[in-house]
Amino acid sequence: MTYSLIIDGKAVDARESFDVINPATGEVLAACPQGSVADLDNAVAAAKRAFPGWAAKPDAERQEALGKIADLIEAHQAELAALITAEQGKPQAGPGAPFEVGGCVAWTRVTQGLSVEPEVLIDTDEERVELIREPVGVVASITPWNWPLMIAVWHVMPALRAGCTVVMKPSPYTPLSTLRLVQMITEAGILPAGVLNVVTGDAEVGDRISGHPDIDKIAFTGSIATGRRIMERAGSTLKRLTLELGGNDAGIVLPGTDMSKRMEDLFWGSFINAGQTCSCLKRLYVHDDDYDAVCEGLANFVGGIKVGNGAEPDTLIGPLSNKMQFDKIVELVEDARTKGARILTGGEKPNGKGYIYPLTIIADATEEMRVVNEEQFGPVLPVIRYGDLDDAIARANALEVGLGASAWGNDPEEAAKVARKLVAGTRWVNRHGVLNPTVPMGGVKQSGIGVEFGEEGLREYTTVQILSIAK
Repeated sequence: MTYSLIIDGKAVDARESFDVINPATGEVLAACPQGSVADLDNAVAAAKRAFPGWAAKPDAERQEALGKIADLIEAHQAELAALITAEQGKPQAGPGAPFEVGGCVAWTRVTQGLSVEPEVLIDTDEERVELIREPVGVVASITPWNWPLMIAVWHVMPALRAGCTVVMKPSPYTPLSTLRLVQMITEAGILPAGVLNVVTGDAEVGDRISGHPDIDKIAFTGSIATGRRIMERAGSTLKRLTLELGGNDAGIVLPGTDMSKRMEDLFWGSFINAGQTCSCLKRLYVHDDDYDAVCEGLANFVGGIKVGNGAEPDTLIGPLSNKMQFDKIVELVEDARTKGARILTGGEKPNGKGYIYPLTIIADATEEMRVVNEEQFGPVLPVIRYGDLDDAIARANALEVGLGASAWGNDPEEAAKVARKLVAGTRWVNRHGVLNPTVPMGGVKQSGIGVEFGEEGLREYTTVQILSIAK
């Protein structure tokens, strides 16, 4: 298949291309067009031209458009899921690529039904004052490689629903499913020309987005370092920002907790998408009295999970998505090993051209190890001992990140008391990483600015404007 940029409702060929690699095999999957700064400028100009007309559409028409997009994604679920498996690695089984595409449908339908109505603040014989939320303008969406299509939907659908126009920049590791989706939407004629555009590109294109005078808002999901750079460059034009940045989520198992019946929830909360999820559990604190039993239970559980090529029907965990991430995981595990950690299962770099890495449980992990104090973003879970619960809470809160956290206990109410003491945008009890399109999600501390999902997320794509009337 041939892939193109989509600008102003038309397929645009780029002068150059780059290879997209299948992470399960290490082989070239496809050539992707390499967009340029000039392409980006053209896309932004198209979005700016389209904005007044799209913003002026009756609310019901924008809702109808999102409904048609949801139907389109659902009708092409198998094709899009196959692309995600090929370019990102998610398996076809379990909570893998079909799960991601199904999430795209669900989030689009929920966003379709959202609205932010004007609020009457004052209504007296002398005056009437209304708070009205207007679409912010041209939105740039910069998406990562871990959930390439679903995070694109998280950015784009509320923007469209609010009346904004959009320029998308997918990750160069996983651009194909996004390019294909925008191509489908364009060919179906669901949106007016210029409302939704997609341009691939390198860091130069990304920097142009950050400082572009005609982009009014950036929605970015990715690393803290890149988020800081975007915020710094966006300051020159005072852009609105939604930044969902890295996490290094901690989980605390309360003393005496029977984790045998929670093992599957703990596993998927830690290892979904091979651990390549911002809201995965990445540090597990377990009391001394329960430590050996929990470590043994985890090691036994992960031993029964097949890791491999996501195209094989019985694979539940796929590869790491790119060589950069693969090499980082190898480094972190070796650092832990040299500092005295016990590798209970996994931890050995396999042979082969792909980026498949075994599920790895690390016992006797400490905060001096990189795998604990850095976000590993892979199929590796360090388990850390504690003797005092308050000390465990303090250690869980000690890092500069605060995306998610969890507490696990026999009594959910007692666990909730601990969860409330954890500093994170979302605190879960007896589960981790569970998201819902109606429930706002965002980080605190260095894990981000703003929220996504639900009406709170929709408001992020609007500005507050007051209408004050003297009677």
